[in-house]
Amino acid sequence: MDGRNGDAADDHYHRYMGDVEIMQSLGVNAYRFSISWARILPRGRLGGVNPDGIAFYNRLIDALLQKGIQPFVTLHHFDMPHELEVRYVGWLGAGIREEFEHYADVCFRAFGDRVRFWTTFNEPNLFTKFMYMLGMYPPNHCSPPFGSCNSGNSNREPYAAAHNIIMSHAAAVRTYKEKYQVSVRPGNLVLCQSLFISRSFASCYCFCVCDLLFQTTFSGWGGNADTFALKHFLMHVCVMKAKQGGSIGIVIAMKWYEPLTNTTEDILAARRAQSFELEWFLDPIFFGDYPTQMREILKSNLPTFTSEEKKLLQYKSDFIGLNHYTAIYTKDCIHSPCDLRTYEGNALVSATGERDGVKIGGDTALAGYYVVPEAVEPAIMYVNQRYKDTPVYITENGYSQWSDISREELINDVERLNYLRGYVTHLSKAIRNGANVRGYFVWTLLDNFEWTFGYRVRFGLYHVDFDTQERTPRMSARWYRSFLTGSASAALTADEAAAAQQERRADS
Repeated sequence: MDGRNGDAADDHYHRYMGDVEIMQSLGVNAYRFSISWARILPRGRLGGVNPDGIAFYNRLIDALLQKGIQPFVTLHHFDMPHELEVRYVGWLGAGIREEFEHYADVCFRAFGDRVRFWTTFNEPNLFTKFMYMLGMYPPNHCSPPFGSCNSGNSNREPYAAAHNIIMSHAAAVRTYKEKYQVSVRPGNLVLCQSLFISRSFASCYCFCVCDLLFQTTFSGWGGNADTFALKHFLMHVCVMKAKQGGSIGIVIAMKWYEPLTNTTEDILAARRAQSFELEWFLDPIFFGDYPTQMREILKSNLPTFTSEEKKLLQYKSDFIGLNHYTAIYTKDCIHSPCDLRTYEGNALVSATGERDGVKIGGDTALAGYYVVPEAVEPAIMYVNQRYKDTPVYITENGYSQWSDISREELINDVERLNYLRGYVTHLSKAIRNGANVRGYFVWTLLDNFEWTFGYRVRFGLYHVDFDTQERTPRMSARWYRSFLTGSASAALTADEAAAAQQERRADS
């Protein structure tokens, strides 16, 4: 950390109107943002809803829609009310599930009439490791061989936390699908009518427009007291079942793992790393249980789903969000000694960016994050094939710079432009080859507070001066605008990038 905090960061809270104008000028048609749980329910379900928090997100959502930009909303992006961290020890206590379900319900009810895309969690596979295995994120739990913290158990806690997160996700999906995501089908009218005549009220969920239902159901009925009472009961049910018509999913961090060598051990290591990365969360969500490879290695440290939990997991996600930045080589650690104090260590895998002295791709500011645009193709196809062609959104993809380079280099961000162009090109190729990809989001619109890196690392299409809050479009922003709008200046912008790169090489 650099000693600063994220209290103001890019001050989107006060400057959102100008930021929405920036989005419109770029030509984007969707904006992915997260809602702060603590801003909505500062004390969890035992306290009240914060009206100021609701009002802010209402203003933001309305401003986006007025500009033709769809809100793509994440419910949880690493933060929770502090009181819940104390009460449940964060994600380690099973009581957090009910808290999250309540929070999700509050958000669906408050914003769901205008939000069509929801994700429950952002990168739970990443933050559980950083929180409870490696001790790099608060509450900083870990134990040897993964780290030395004041408290924690790296062999058990990441999986206990993940289990609670998976069940919290399933509970939120159930709430959304049963109460808010309602389909209107002509057949429901006939079904409802026949059930009401037999007075099996509890069996019908009123998936229909209320006025039409009343006209269909009550024609030929007398005006007796039973009819009057039933009509008012139906009116209540219809109001509760008002159609929102959106979709709900989850966002997973996904590296693409390539075997370091062609040996069977390293090939299996790449497969195993993906089980501990992607499938750790998505297999329970789509198949109802953890991957076999995780069970074989972790044994009793990996929780078991109860029959009731498996019933809840039958509520499936509508789509998968992938935060994809890079690819990396994998080396087997079952048959060879390795340092396991790494992100992939729990899979008994060692990751490296080099093979025979050659890097897998260009460097970025973040260690272990290389520029490997061609990796997005096998990553997407793998997810589509494993999860039966479930729609995929690339919910994050972007390039990091260090903040301490010159302002000219920060603004003329040739490397970011080339990174984005490369990934978009290969993503387009995957789609042409049949990949079921529905959308793509750059991380990120603005420079911001990058967690434990603070302000030392920048990802934005727009440079932010954190002292004045001035937003300045980078070269990558001009290219992205040209790409999205299909303007003739797209080629010119690419030429500008090449020229700028040549100038920088000449200066050096």
